[in-house]
Order: sequence, then C-alpha cells, then structure tokens
Amino acid sequence: MDFRFIENLEARLAKPLPGFEAQLKMSGFHHSDGFYDLSENYRIACVMIVLFPKEKDWSFVLIERSSSDINDKHAGQISLPGGKMDDIDKTLEDCALRETYEEIGINPSMIGVLGSLTPLYVKVSNFLVHPFIGFTTEYPKFNLQSNEVARIFETPVSLLTDPSFKKKSDIEVRNITLKNIPTYNVEGQNLWGATAMILSELEEIITVL
Repeated sequence: MDFRFIENLEARLAKPLPGFEAQLKMSGFHHSDGFYDLSENYRIACVMIVLFPKEKDWSFVLIERSSSDINDKHAGQISLPGGKMDDIDKTLEDCALRETYEEIGINPSMIGVLGSLTPLYVKVSNFLVHPFIGFTTEYPKFNLQSNEVARIFETPVSLLTDPSFKKKSDIEVRNITLKNIPTYNVEGQNLWGATAMILSELEEIITVL
C-alpha cells in the first residue's frame, strides 16, 4: 500500500485550506445571500472522513442514515459518520472519533487523525459541522449502529476527482423538489448538501497532491 498519499495529505492539511469557496462548488444554494451565516444559537457537530486501504487503493466511509428517527432532518441521506458534540467530549476531535465509533464501530485507537477541513454551517439543522480526516492502516471491521445507520458505502477516493461521478440532479426532500443540485453519484445514489460540500474541499486538496 502506498502511504505517500497519506503523508502528502497530512502535510497539505497543515497549510491554509481551500475553504468556503471550494465547498460552494457543490452547493445548490450559493446564490442565496446569508444562507450559510451562523445563527446566534447554533449547535456543534463533528464528522470524520475515515480513509482505509482497499484493493491497493484508498477508500473512505460514507453512511446512509436510518429513516427511523422522524426528528432527523437528514434521515435517509448519505453522510459522513459523526454527530453532535456532548459534554463528555473534551475536544472536537474527540467528538468525531466517538461518533465514528458509535455509528460504524471503528475504535478511536485504530484511527490516526491527519487534520481537519473547514467548518460548515448547516442551516436546516442549525449545526456548525467540523470535519476531520483520519486513516486506518488496515481494512476496518465495521459494526453498524442499526438505529442510526442503514448501511455504509466503501467509497474510492478517486470518485471525488472523476467528473463522470458528478452531475446536477433534482432532489426530493420533505415533499419539496430542489432543482439542479450538484451531486456525487455513490453507487447510484445522490450525495448532496453539506456532505458533498465538505467532500468538495477534500476533492480540491487531493487534486494537487
């Protein structure tokens, strides 16, 4: 396995990030002034992009959120493992690692954290999301928390930089049709919204590694 990708990615994450402009490339709402401005009472959440070796290449984990929780505004959508920060979390990184363990079963001791991406405010759920990037040296043993995770997608990193996996789609959400939303195609499913925006920044970073 070529670990130079991991080494180069860690070095790049220590430098200034592409930021919001890179995220906006996969947003369908960039025309709305103030759409991503923080509210006064926002909450904090953390997510983790877990890279792992698979078939001599690097992949990362995406999840399909369970549809069982009627209060989950992102139910049924594809996202990154993660969740809201709790009192037990000493740091943002601790939150991302804990939530990853709870949702997909990868022990924090197995994940080497490489760095973080630009935080993104998600208006519909009022969370400021802090994305982290970590890696495992071995293929993980997944253990899904079924009440939160319906399934996982083992997604090749190369998907992000392959234009054939990107398009604009009409998205049906809560009886509303969102027109011409930028999406990644993940196993025939549309990945869009905040997760797509977070991955858009990662895409811009790895393009030049």
